[in-house]
Amino acid sequence: MTPSMDGARPRLEAFVLPGIGEIRSGDDLAAIILSVAGPAAARLADGDILAVTSKIVSKAEGRQVAATDREQAITDETVRVVATRAHPGGVTRIVQNRQGLVMAAAGVDASNVAEGTVLLLPVDPDASARALCAGLRAVTGLRLGVLITDTVGRPWRDGQTDIAIGAAGVAVLDDLRGTTDAHGRRLDVTVAAVADEIAGAADLIKGKTSGNPVAVVRGLGHLVGDVDAGDRGARRLLRDSANDMFRVGSAEAYAEGYAAGVAAAAAAAGAGEAAGVGAAAATASTRENRAAELPVGAPSGRGNGPEVSSREILAAELPVGALSRRGNGPEVATRGTASA
Repeated sequence: MTPSMDGARPRLEAFVLPGIGEIRSGDDLAAIILSVAGPAAARLADGDILAVTSKIVSKAEGRQVAATDREQAITDETVRVVATRAHPGGVTRIVQNRQGLVMAAAGVDASNVAEGTVLLLPVDPDASARALCAGLRAVTGLRLGVLITDTVGRPWRDGQTDIAIGAAGVAVLDDLRGTTDAHGRRLDVTVAAVADEIAGAADLIKGKTSGNPVAVVRGLGHLVGDVDAGDRGARRLLRDSANDMFRVGSAEAYAEGYAAGVAAAAAAAGAGEAAGVGAAAATASTRENRAAELPVGAPSGRGNGPEVSSREILAAELPVGALSRRGNGPEVATRGTASA
C-alpha cells in the first residue's frame, strides 16, 4: 500500500470537527457529523477516515444504563478475568468483555454521564461503524472510512492510547509479509495495525477534555475500500487465545502454575505410595507362595547350626504385620501363618 504523496513526500493531515454537542439516545450520528462538517460536507474529501469516539456512539445507541454500583456493571459485562489488582483507590480489573476486547473495567465508563448511570460499549462496534459509514457515504457520495475508537492501557508500557474497536471501509491491518525492506531483506512477520495507529493519531487532536469526539484523518486513502469488505472490521485485530502468550496477568499465571504444581506433586506422591503398597503386597504374596510349596522339615542348608524348615526361614524374612492372602478367614500376620 502506498500513502498519499505531496510531491515526493508522504503527507498526513488530521483535524477535528468541532460543534458536536451532547448526544442522546436515538440521535442520528451521521446527520450530526455532516451538519458540523459544513454545507455538502465541504470539509470532507474522498479517502478521508473519520475517527469517532465510542462514547457518542454508545449514547446514540442507548447504551447508558442505570447502575448504582459500577463494579456490578463491570461484572455483568465480563466474560473472562485476566488480572485483578488492589490499590489505595480500590480494585482494577483487566477483563475480556462481551465484545471480545481485553481492557480495564470491561470498557464500562462512568465519566460524562448522569449521576447513577454508566455507559457501556456498543454491542457490536463493527456493525455500528458500518451503519455510520454507510450513512455518511450515502449523503456525501464520498469514499469515506470510519473507525470507532476507545482508550486502553497496554501491557509493558505506562499510559493509555486510543485503539480501533470498530471499523468500516478501512483496512485495519497492513500485511507487509513477503515484501522487502530498504536493504532488500524479506519481511516475514510484519503486519502493521494501521487502524490502531490512526486511532492513536486522531486522539492527539481530539483530546480527552476538549469536547471534540470526531476527528478526520486525511492522506491514507489507500486504506479506504468497500464498507462490507471482510478484512475491514476491527474484530480482526483481536488475537485468538491459541496465540495469546499473555492470556492472564503475571500474578495470576504464577498462582495457576503453583496450584498446578501442588496438584501434580500430590498426585505423584499418591501414585508412589500406592505403588509401594502394591510392591510390598506382591513381595509378601510371592514369599508366602514359595513357603507353601516347601515340605515341612525340608532342610534350610544354612550354616552349621540346627536345621530348620525353609518355610520358617521365609516366614522369618517377612515383616510382622504383613497380611496373609490365604483363604477367606480373618487376616493374620504372615509370619504367624507361615511358622504355624
